[in-house]
Amino acid sequence: MIDNDSIEQLKQTLDIVDVVGNYVELKKNGSNYKGLCPFHDEKTPSFIVSPSRQSFKCFGCGVGGDAIKFVMEYEKLSYPEAIEKLAQMVNFSLRYTKGREGAGEEKRILETVGQWYRANLERSEKAKNYLKSRGVSLASAEKFALGYAPSSREVLAYLQKSLIPFPKAAEVGILGHDSGRYYARLAERVIFPIHSPSGMLVGFGGRTLGDHPAKYINSPQTKLFNKSRLLYGYHLAKEQIYRKKRLVVVEGYMDVIMLHQAGFDTAVATLGTALTPDHLPLLKKGEPDVIVAYDGDKAGVAAATKAAQLLSAHNFEGGVVLFEGGMDPADMVQKGEIGAVEGLFARPIPFAQFVIDRIVAAHDLGSPHSKESAFNALKSYLATLSPFVLEKYAPYAALRLGVNPAMLAPKSARPAAPRYEKRPHRQEAPPPAPSPVLTLSDVAEGSIIKTLIKTPTLIDMVLDAMDASMFAVHRGAFEALLRGEENDELLRIDLDESIKTYTEEELKRQLVYFLQRYYRRALDIIKKDDRLPLEQKIFFIRKYQDYINRLKHGELVPYEHHER
Repeated sequence: MIDNDSIEQLKQTLDIVDVVGNYVELKKNGSNYKGLCPFHDEKTPSFIVSPSRQSFKCFGCGVGGDAIKFVMEYEKLSYPEAIEKLAQMVNFSLRYTKGREGAGEEKRILETVGQWYRANLERSEKAKNYLKSRGVSLASAEKFALGYAPSSREVLAYLQKSLIPFPKAAEVGILGHDSGRYYARLAERVIFPIHSPSGMLVGFGGRTLGDHPAKYINSPQTKLFNKSRLLYGYHLAKEQIYRKKRLVVVEGYMDVIMLHQAGFDTAVATLGTALTPDHLPLLKKGEPDVIVAYDGDKAGVAAATKAAQLLSAHNFEGGVVLFEGGMDPADMVQKGEIGAVEGLFARPIPFAQFVIDRIVAAHDLGSPHSKESAFNALKSYLATLSPFVLEKYAPYAALRLGVNPAMLAPKSARPAAPRYEKRPHRQEAPPPAPSPVLTLSDVAEGSIIKTLIKTPTLIDMVLDAMDASMFAVHRGAFEALLRGEENDELLRIDLDESIKTYTEEELKRQLVYFLQRYYRRALDIIKKDDRLPLEQKIFFIRKYQDYINRLKHGELVPYEHHER
């Protein structure tokens, strides 16, 4: 049979929107998703998927449940079969047992010991004084179920009295075993219970009140406890994360507790480890902006850089906040600097910008060899970004490094765009071809294409002002449209209700706006291009400045397709 601990870990990995989205076309509807129910015929969507509750419900036929129930109903599978199907979908390795009843005993032991820890807190003046000195309120201590672990001898005596076998206590991380004897892993420490995202107690963390060299330690890896997949406080924060669309990742238990106490109730913490790819499914749930808020010391900056690299490579929105001057979030809350904390969270440094700044700061740009090393590091990092993020930050990286943006632009695998010149244009000298990073946004591209699908008579207006080389994401679709060919991407754009169709006047305004942006970037590149002769550079600058001035006055400047 499938190990129940393994099923619990699978549930932590699942996102019901992703699961149901494999079977049903879902559209955002406020904080939820809506679609046509797959379990009965309907023309008006009454099927709702809730990310915050991790459940689905059809208000037409009444069926509802979690991701497992959905797969059981849709695929007509038994519970174990649905578990195995979901595990395959998310590439999760299940564990199997032979007749074992599951994690019931382990859960009972953890809950029993957790209750004892909480009772001990009331009896320990030392532990209560420590929490008071850190500014932790009684309400926060209760909310986070804080406790206290006395001496190892007292822990062992309690387990014996409660008829909890030492080997079983060791299996769940309460005890350790060395040289033939058992000992309490957490002794003379304030206890921080750690829960799964669903709220199940899976382990403990402890802060020493003595002179132990390890200030904080966690439960060891067990069948229930995997610190690389858990976030402290997530079970308490998840509802607000889904509602506020913001998740703050800090470094420690006290930071989480004090931030929640101050009203920042979307704060969570890693468990003595850096953010890892295993954390990403949990971070993605509810699609929040993720703020990495670490100490501004050397270790904190290094950890923030690694986190920013990981999150930017996986298209997370958000950024980095560093707490300077030896302060951390808990210290600032305790000192009443809540407004300052909110100010920091409101203005995080975007992940890509943070990584670029750190790479540049780590190199001496006055040295050619060091500058080349920085260039290679930036080139490698930019290659991990999506086209949209790359479009925005490649010019920034070039500016910070002091090189031509074209040097950091990715090489396009697409063939050169065909020319759609409607009439010859007279000019004295050809301006340089725009850099590959000079592109329209994905939203604008989709709307322009959809407008031309709906109103083909406007195609001349578009081709007078631009050509396919300006399309970064939908270039193939635009070229297929011009050739009159069928294309899956064209069909998707046509059917996507979130993509706007412009009127003729709106289309002109959008073209004017984006062409201004396009030619401003072209002008910046020309000014920095040391390869051009001065006379030619002056000509190009005047030409593009003229384009920009005319666009500012609402004139749709004719596009001139040139070769360098």
